[in-house]
Amino acid sequence: MRYLDLTLPTAAENLAFDETLLAEAEAAGEPREALRIWESPRPMVVVGRSSRVEDEVRLDVCRELGIPVLRRVSGGAAVLAGPGCLMYALVLDYRLRPRLRAIDRAHRWVLDAIVAALTPHVPGVSCRGTSDLAVGNMKFSGSSARCRRNHLLYHGTLLYDFPLSLIERCLKIPPRMPHYRAGRGHAEFLTNLPLAAETIRRLLIEAFDARENAASRE
Repeated sequence: MRYLDLTLPTAAENLAFDETLLAEAEAAGEPREALRIWESPRPMVVVGRSSRVEDEVRLDVCRELGIPVLRRVSGGAAVLAGPGCLMYALVLDYRLRPRLRAIDRAHRWVLDAIVAALTPHVPGVSCRGTSDLAVGNMKFSGSSARCRRNHLLYHGTLLYDFPLSLIERCLKIPPRMPHYRAGRGHAEFLTNLPLAAETIRRLLIEAFDARENAASRE
């Protein structure tokens, strides 16, 4: 699997690059699996493919703070990312991993690998809901997927030093919530992973055996 440690200058470019990785893999005619890790240099809101922006985002606050609101190709609810939130993207080949065509198995395969990597460093990490990672009942990661004919784009967030109060300001309570959230607001539901960014990067690389360094961070 290729490894790309690559952050582009703008939020839109970074989101588009995940889509480009998926499109290039589909066009290659052979397995082109990749792990990309990046971190937005500025806060940004990213809504899911079918999200109603006005139901999930406090647009007046985002305009006031100059935070862009963009849409990704995968599903799920709105997230706020930026410095202190690592973003990962996996491009996985169904011909190598046919079981992942079932999206529930894809969630479990990816998230179980991350849980196994983090647990020696952060006891109590587990998969919660459909595609969350949490310490106890406090969420630090969400993920979503986009399926194509031969490849899957699976990407997500990992909070490690993010100003959680900013999420409370910018995002509304999502219209759909996992049972374990129990109606809690963002401040009572979210937490930062108590690890440094470079440690998390290393653990992800090891978890997915992404040994071929294909790009360096900008």
